[in-house]
Amino acid sequence: MSTASIELQLTPPAQYLLRIGDTCLILAQRLGEWCGHAPILEEDIAMSNIALDLIGQARALLTRAGEIEGQQHDEDQLAFLRNERDYFNLTLVELPRGDFAVSVLRNTMVSTWLKLLWERLASSSDSEVQAIAGKALKEARYHQQHSGDWVVRLGDGTDESRERMKAALAHLWRYAAEMFDTDAADEQAHADGMGPLWSELKAPWQAEMQLILDEAGLQMPADSAFRSEGKRGVHSEHMGFILADMQYLQRSFPGGVW
Repeated sequence: MSTASIELQLTPPAQYLLRIGDTCLILAQRLGEWCGHAPILEEDIAMSNIALDLIGQARALLTRAGEIEGQQHDEDQLAFLRNERDYFNLTLVELPRGDFAVSVLRNTMVSTWLKLLWERLASSSDSEVQAIAGKALKEARYHQQHSGDWVVRLGDGTDESRERMKAALAHLWRYAAEMFDTDAADEQAHADGMGPLWSELKAPWQAEMQLILDEAGLQMPADSAFRSEGKRGVHSEHMGFILADMQYLQRSFPGGVW
């Protein structure tokens, strides 16, 4: 396998799948940073297992996106040999790991979004996507429950844990808007029956997050006018450092596999 960056010629359905797959992949990379560093052993294992679930989801979606794209790019090439602007993950997942409050809140926000997305992708016009969604939905439900329990525990815990959760909310919430942003690629993929418009997920996502935050004694922040654009390939300054770690082995020793 060459170490040169691959060039993409994306159709809207392929880009639609890459946006979801890349989000799973980059969040898994961030969660992997907790291995050996979580506050308790049980959570060290849980974070690693959630990361592995997300890598499995990313692998399936990248494989399918490569098939739809039609240039015979496999999951390894799509995971490791793209330039930064050719990754389409949510900006939220590429932000630094932060403290434990940041990580469990981000997991809750993303897993709630993924759960709602997988529920709708289970009726996709693409039978392969249907099959991926059937397995991933079970995983996303567990991820949401696990991380949501921690949000409640920390928000309704000590003065310090509560302050940390409030700080995490203030830091992360403005990036949530990108989860519901819809553009022409989404609209075409939706018209083809690939999956839902992301804007359709906003109301149910807010309702589920409200329940979690209410139980935690935390106030849901107001919507922000800020819009991140990771799903369009416009990333934060943190993305390049993630890719340097992710791509180093594959580019140094071509041909490595999952």
